[in-house]
Amino acid sequence: MDFCIALFILLLLSPIMLIVAVLLYVMNGGAVFFTQQRPGKNATLFKVIKFKTMNDKKDQDGKLLPDKERLTPVGKFVRTTSIDELPQMINVLKGDMSLIGPRPLLPKYLPLYNEQQKRRHEVKPGITGWAQVNGRNAISWEQKFEYDVWYVDNLSFLLDVKIVFLTLKKVFIREGISSDDSATMKPFTGNN
Repeated sequence: MDFCIALFILLLLSPIMLIVAVLLYVMNGGAVFFTQQRPGKNATLFKVIKFKTMNDKKDQDGKLLPDKERLTPVGKFVRTTSIDELPQMINVLKGDMSLIGPRPLLPKYLPLYNEQQKRRHEVKPGITGWAQVNGRNAISWEQKFEYDVWYVDNLSFLLDVKIVFLTLKKVFIREGISSDDSATMKPFTGNN
């Protein structure tokens, strides 16, 4: 089902994705996609594909500027409308991801999880999930992990349908995209 829906979405939205790709190419000086290793089901690593919403500008010491300063105007629009997630449909077609599940996080977080938080890797990661419809980047890491594990424990077709509709609502009202003081979620540093 994931494969068929992802293929349909890619075909349906390919004109929008092409326009976004051209705009990002111009704004980012050639870079359109962002790929990064992420842990999937059973913490197996795969490369997630997203539209690149930030440029690579650096300070005088060669360090990347803060996310908020590197987020381009087009990138901000692409992120707030969640269009940056659309290339992940390719990950769904490849079988790395599902449409619904815990969001794939950075591999560097793997050793920081407690036993309960590790359970988020019992299912395939998703483009959207229970944590995304309940706050996305505006909730704490602890709450995000609680929602992820709750999803693993309560996985059902009806829950997935509910998440799809709640995701569409969140996208249209553009809620929970950023944390209060950052363009992206602050890094997870482990449990207190």
